[in-house]
Amino acid sequence: MSFRLKAITREDHLAFVRARPSVSHMQVPSWGDVKPDWRAESLGWFDESDRLVGVGLVLLRPLPKLKRYLAYLPEGPVIDWAAPDLQRWLEPMLAYLKEQGAFSVKMGPPVVARRWSAEAVKAAIADPQAGRLRDVEATVHEPMAFDVADRLRRMGWQQTEPGDEDGFAAGQPRYVFQVPFAGRSLEEIQRGLNQQWRRNIKKAEKAGVKVVQGGYEDLPAFYDLYVETAERDRFIPRPQAYFQRMWTALRAEDGDRMRLYLAHHEGEVLAAATMLMVGEHVWYSYGASTSRKREVQPNNAIQWRMMSDAHALGAGVYDFRGITDTLEESNHLLGLLRFKVGTGGEAVEYLGEWDFPLNKMLHKALDLYMSRR
Repeated sequence: MSFRLKAITREDHLAFVRARPSVSHMQVPSWGDVKPDWRAESLGWFDESDRLVGVGLVLLRPLPKLKRYLAYLPEGPVIDWAAPDLQRWLEPMLAYLKEQGAFSVKMGPPVVARRWSAEAVKAAIADPQAGRLRDVEATVHEPMAFDVADRLRRMGWQQTEPGDEDGFAAGQPRYVFQVPFAGRSLEEIQRGLNQQWRRNIKKAEKAGVKVVQGGYEDLPAFYDLYVETAERDRFIPRPQAYFQRMWTALRAEDGDRMRLYLAHHEGEVLAAATMLMVGEHVWYSYGASTSRKREVQPNNAIQWRMMSDAHALGAGVYDFRGITDTLEESNHLLGLLRFKVGTGGEAVEYLGEWDFPLNKMLHKALDLYMSRR
């Protein structure tokens, strides 16, 4: 017997999310307001007694000139992924989305597959034989993930290959770096930082770096640094309006959903970062810094302030988001991985994103179109 699935109100969706310890920030109702090119809908799963037992934020992207949609549930849906009868959850979702005109469904099960300790990642970076993190022996294997992947394949879902070289390809990162906070004091977390990190935090303090929380009016200062960072790190920056929308939408839903931090030194903003929070999960989402005055270590200062605040807010995990899977010295993202590894957390691999083609011809055409972009 399948669950019943129907569109629900934002209020019901949000109430369900609030009752859970951790849900992706891309599965809260306000995330749909951040993505105006997509039509967002809150979905609810109901059991026999008409109780809401699962939710999902689905983003629908129209195909040009056709009333057909790509349906996307980033880092969702929020259902019982450990359920042995996963089809009871997913079949009604596919049927509903097909009715809405979806030709293809993409989702990202929030299921962890493997974990590597900071030591294991450090050893892998130092090992000239280790080309990719995915080929390195993990510290922990999560057995449930293999069952879920197996069930999805049997149902006809197709796993999308992790992006090439940098793990920041289309869709959401499969490899992330997280610092577990649950059951640890701030002193224990600080002891987990490597020597370089601890030294840099002290250095910033000594140099007089001040980290403050900013408001909407500080977004232009963040944005200037972000554009400079994009140029330096070779990525295409999002428009400023995206961050303004994000700020307005997320904070209207919850005052702590998004924060902005700025690191000042002698009247100059040297670094800025955004922090997101849902339940006990905190993400460092966007970081920006200038190449000037690097010696006063504003990046370490800003991260430590964010980690301290996250801990005070009762976070169970501090999530640095995407990391590269490529460990070769020539990879320009390796420095960022080293920076994150210095926090003493762990590299985490999720199950990645999965597609279900409801119309094989349109799905294939979209795949071809995306590969040529």
